[in-house]
Amino acid sequence: MSEVSPDQLQQAVEGLHDCKTSLSAVVEVHERFDGQTVWHGIVHVFDLIGHPQAKVCYAWSSLVEGSERRKFYAILKLPPVGSPAEAVRASILSGNPK
Repeated sequence: MSEVSPDQLQQAVEGLHDCKTSLSAVVEVHERFDGQTVWHGIVHVFDLIGHPQAKVCYAWSSLVEGSERRKFYAILKLPPVGSPAEAVRASILSGNPK
């Protein structure tokens, strides 16, 4: 999986959540279910500046199957999501496994 730059993710997060951001961490996440890898990749953690509800956002992207386009994920750190792994898990459970 080819990754996008942190700057591209930052632009996506700022556009999706209408606030400024600052990159605070880069975390590898490896989600497994029944011994099988469900998702494995890098999640960027951004501090949000001026967002009305959240202080942190977890972001990553993936290729749209069968194309050169990318889908961007920008999950806010709000209950029940409290970590990069939980953000990926929430995305998977909502039907967006990649």
